[in-house]
Amino acid sequence: MTIDIETDVASLTAALVDIASVSGDEEPIADDVERALRELGYLAVERDGNVVLARTDVGRPQRIVLAGHLDTVPIADNLHGCGSSDMKSGVAVMLRMAALLRPSAGRSTPYDLTYVFYDCEEIEADRNGLGRLARQRVDVLRGDLAIVLEPTSGAVEAGCQGTVRVEITLSGTRAHAARAWLGHNAIHAAAPVLQRLADYRPRSVEIDGCLYREGLSAVRINGGVAGNVIPDACTVTINFRFAPDRDVAGAVEHVREVFAGYEVIATDAAPGALPRLEESAAAAFVAAIGMPPVAKFGWTDVARFAELGIPAVNFGPGDPDVAHVRDERVDVRVIERVEQTLLGYLVGTPLLGTQGGG
Repeated sequence: MTIDIETDVASLTAALVDIASVSGDEEPIADDVERALRELGYLAVERDGNVVLARTDVGRPQRIVLAGHLDTVPIADNLHGCGSSDMKSGVAVMLRMAALLRPSAGRSTPYDLTYVFYDCEEIEADRNGLGRLARQRVDVLRGDLAIVLEPTSGAVEAGCQGTVRVEITLSGTRAHAARAWLGHNAIHAAAPVLQRLADYRPRSVEIDGCLYREGLSAVRINGGVAGNVIPDACTVTINFRFAPDRDVAGAVEHVREVFAGYEVIATDAAPGALPRLEESAAAAFVAAIGMPPVAKFGWTDVARFAELGIPAVNFGPGDPDVAHVRDERVDVRVIERVEQTLLGYLVGTPLLGTQGGG
């Protein structure tokens, strides 16, 4: 299948959705994106695995980075529109910017632009294509502002939460279920852990006018070997979504304090990102959009840009409330509004000050 980035943004979104691109299988969509960008004729386009990079380099004093992932979560039974919200509608807007801002279209922008279409965002962090670039080719990500087109319903969502996963394993004594009194049930031993979660009152914190809400949740319980055996082991997996004023070490320490008396093993973690709305580039973008920013609930790749010292915001057409659901969908009116808003920003007045773009 091929895509036509000269078509309207809603039709382009639908065409992208029709290309299956579950994490790890992004090659077909990356092929189409690469071909479409090369055909524009004015961008420096390169391929890095299933990451597609495209850049202008005409000597503008400032550079804007537009970033979006190509992959989706697995397609479930009777699911339609997989990835439409998270985030093929955002990818469609990025492609439309590349088409609308080509020199022959009669528009000009005061910025040099970098487009990053990357793979494996929806799975383990060490496979993330943007993360690989951040580790190995940080020069291609440098800019004065990064706009990540994650689903925000057309609002500016600042920063992002951090995330920590931990495991607590409870021990017991195996026995025949018909003689339960001879054993000690490890699943039952998890009850106090679950009660601490039920009693937990998460914190809310305001940063740069954005209200972040934390959450501590059991996300999996594993235990038992057969229907007639008292289990001798049970593992509770817990996810802590924390506000970006905590670092990973502080977040892990907080979880250990909540579960004092238990051995808590951290299995995965990613830092959050502070809003950094005081940065001139971010402040100018918020002013241009004309809406007050809100906190980003969830982790996004703005955290990677933040670690590189690059101001970054989330701004995309998808609805985060329907990302990953069976009837995932996106409002065409919001896609069109985000397209026009972003285009207006990119052809507008340069940002005040620079943060080392280029």
